[in-house]
Amino acid sequence: MPAPHLPDVVAEIAAEMRARPDRGEVATYIPELGRVDTNQFGLAVALGDGSIVCGGDCDAAFSIQSVSKVFTLTLALGFAGDRLWNRVGREPSGSRFNSIVQLEHERGVPRNPFINAGAIAVTDHILSGHQPREALGEIMRFMQFLASDDTIFIDKAVAASEERTGFNNRALANFMKGFGVLENPVEYVLGVYFHHCAIAMNCRQLARAGSFLAHRGKHPETGFSVVTPERAKRINAIMLTCGHYDGSGEFAYRVGLPGKSGVGGGILAIVPGKASVAVWSPGLDAAGNSHLGRIALETLTRRMGWSIFGADSDPI
Repeated sequence: MPAPHLPDVVAEIAAEMRARPDRGEVATYIPELGRVDTNQFGLAVALGDGSIVCGGDCDAAFSIQSVSKVFTLTLALGFAGDRLWNRVGREPSGSRFNSIVQLEHERGVPRNPFINAGAIAVTDHILSGHQPREALGEIMRFMQFLASDDTIFIDKAVAASEERTGFNNRALANFMKGFGVLENPVEYVLGVYFHHCAIAMNCRQLARAGSFLAHRGKHPETGFSVVTPERAKRINAIMLTCGHYDGSGEFAYRVGLPGKSGVGGGILAIVPGKASVAVWSPGLDAAGNSHLGRIALETLTRRMGWSIFGADSDPI
């Protein structure tokens, strides 16, 4: 059962975030995301007993964008195992999520699987041996299974908006193709990539989908082993060091949890052994991460004593 005070803490944080005037800026470079109302905020905490504590707009669907990279990485590791690391690294980038400068310097091998180039390379692994529609179906079935919810869908308007404006991602993919990092046709890989970034979920669904990473790779409701405990640990480690692009150090410093952000304003954060947390607020900070989402998670870890580096105050 959840700690008695957790619902109060979640409700308080939702009220505090809704009242804040500093909302951040939406991602206008994807036109469909630029239309989202910044006055929305949702928070969901999925606990090991299957219960979910929610606050704010936790049932509003949003485009999870790069949060999907946690799940495509998990799938690709299931297909390829450690061979995946021959084509993508595990180091923080220190650069913008769509930077090509580092990729040129390192001869087409992306620094980690969470920057755009790395996630495109991971998508190429999932696509190998499949048609794009089959690969996307594989990803969707995995997401729906993890969230125990077959209503999760791809927002076709967002996917189309990304395909129309994804020139930087095309440059990254073609550059990697030139170095032999991608095996499949660039347009096939990008088609799957744009569509899995356009998956729409709410905080409740996303928190449940990430729960296996909080419980040593095991789905807490079904008991199914999604990944080994060792692999869950390693995915969490990459989330901690690379999950917020060049804002990863600041997120670790302030929040103290493994986490993965998306430019749709969502963040998935993992409290090992305790909970999976999903937060959504569409306004972004300068690094492309949810402005209020990070503040809300910092507040949650402080009040609950949930930072993996130790509590910085007594829990309420």
